[in-house]
Amino acid sequence: MRRRAFLAGLGSAVALPLAVRAQQAMPVIGFLHSGSPDTNADSIRAFGNGLRSAGFIVGENITIEYRWADNQNDRLPALAVELVGRKVAVIVATGGTLPALAAKAATTTIPIVFGVGDDPVRLGLVASLARPGGNATGVSFFLGELTAKRLELLRELMPAATRVALLVNPSNAARAEATIRDVEKAAHGTAVQIKIFRAATSGEIHAAFESMARERPDALLVGSDPFYAIRRVQLATLAARHGLVASFAQRENVVAGGLMSYGTSIDDAFRQSGIYTGRILKGEKPADLPVVQATKFELVINQPTAKALGIAIPASLLARADEVIE
Repeated sequence: MRRRAFLAGLGSAVALPLAVRAQQAMPVIGFLHSGSPDTNADSIRAFGNGLRSAGFIVGENITIEYRWADNQNDRLPALAVELVGRKVAVIVATGGTLPALAAKAATTTIPIVFGVGDDPVRLGLVASLARPGGNATGVSFFLGELTAKRLELLRELMPAATRVALLVNPSNAARAEATIRDVEKAAHGTAVQIKIFRAATSGEIHAAFESMARERPDALLVGSDPFYAIRRVQLATLAARHGLVASFAQRENVVAGGLMSYGTSIDDAFRQSGIYTGRILKGEKPADLPVVQATKFELVINQPTAKALGIAIPASLLARADEVIE
């Protein structure tokens, strides 16, 4: 009896360390994002779908360590270092350019899958799009080209518009300056004049809209920035209050009440990131995985907002829209 009890106890003692060792052996993905989890639930779901298509399911054969900067970009370098110290198998750095740069600065050995809107070659993340050559690869969103297209669509919506306000986030300086450069280049040679407004906090957004109310631009372009996705309700509310025809970069802003958006399908980009993460976990090297160039773009229009502003959406825009919110 004592011998059976001893063996049973020994079996339990052996089984527990085996389970612990199995859990420890499960690959850990480090996820670094400039935003917050409450505004990125759909993107996280899309990332999980990409992982699943590559054969990985969270909680079964992988785990994820999340690090959210909550739009405090100065926290990103320390959060990246935390993930390196955690000895994660891959770092997924997304939500703007700064997470990718922070991850790249933190490690030259751990594979990185980034999601950026700027040219990853110019940023120094990869040697080339076709042959990244280092420890990083990922998805490029083509924000420069999209910014020019957004101005074109805004002019199609408002042909008489000659004064366009542009709102950018100065705390994300590289993205802000790139957006300004792209918009001014797109406006060159046209009758459109661009007026720059900057806002990096909720209070500064209010102040920027008060300035716009005094200057009365014909339309507004809101720059692509994770913070403006977080503040989407505030932006939509203020645009409506001041009667501004506003164009956004992300669908989420239009769902929140904004008028129109044109940009990369963020969910599709996260799905692609999940697929690449899975391929790296299976042994492929970032150096050999070409940067994915986003190919799925979406034009979204909010009809109730258009009616509230007293404007009619041209049939040509409605016909090309991927989604019309009624």
